[in-house]
Amino acid sequence: MPDSLPPHRTVALPTRHLGRRLLVFPQLDSTNTLALALGSDPTQHGLALLALEQTVGRGQYGRLWQAPPRSSVLMSLLLFPPAPLRRPALIVAWAAVSVCETIAQLTERAPTIKWPNDVLIAGKKVCGILIEQRTSGDPDWPLATALGIGLNVAQSAQTFTSAELPDAGSLFSMAGVAADTEDVAVQLIRQLDEQYGRLLDGDFTALEAQWQRRLGLLGRQVRVEAVDRELRGRLVELTLDGLRIEMAGGATVRLAPEAVRHLWSAVA
Repeated sequence: MPDSLPPHRTVALPTRHLGRRLLVFPQLDSTNTLALALGSDPTQHGLALLALEQTVGRGQYGRLWQAPPRSSVLMSLLLFPPAPLRRPALIVAWAAVSVCETIAQLTERAPTIKWPNDVLIAGKKVCGILIEQRTSGDPDWPLATALGIGLNVAQSAQTFTSAELPDAGSLFSMAGVAADTEDVAVQLIRQLDEQYGRLLDGDFTALEAQWQRRLGLLGRQVRVEAVDRELRGRLVELTLDGLRIEMAGGATVRLAPEAVRHLWSAVA
């Protein structure tokens, strides 16, 4: 493994597409960094990397992502998706829905998605998702994607209070679930694998419906921060291909998901 210690355990999972090989490391600087370092080898498609501790974990916009050892799922999947599945917005939606479904199975809570890449329980962030891509150099599989997921599992409410993170939570602090992080990671990989199989079959309908439901913004008044402007209006269309915002005067604005940095409800 480039720039990393060898994994202390390799787990073979009975999945179809992803995570058939799961490498568990006691510590890594960043699982995404290691995944991207392997991004010139398409035979590594579906490889899952799990760290019990990260020292230089990254979040969206380069923010630091740190967690006490064995308290969170700190995992990356290395993907070489076919052309229809290479869009970051689609990959984030797929990952966020898979996280939500896993949380719902473990906690019987109703998690929500905060645009574009956070998962919340009762308004507190329990998971962040980071997509990073690089060219692989392989003409048949030109784009390597590292899907990084950080899911808080075992932290107490006091942990977040002491760290001055009032808007953060974990499966334990929000739902009282005492779970092993490796067990949660395996359950999440299985969910990701199941959803990925549907996408490979061209079935985007179920994912889109779950994504819409977990975002909970369709038909509502919203605020939009796009790459080149800010808007307010009613979200009248929300698909994996684009958003349509109806403005106060009746005109509509269409935006690609990749062009939307933030999307919130405009109603408190």
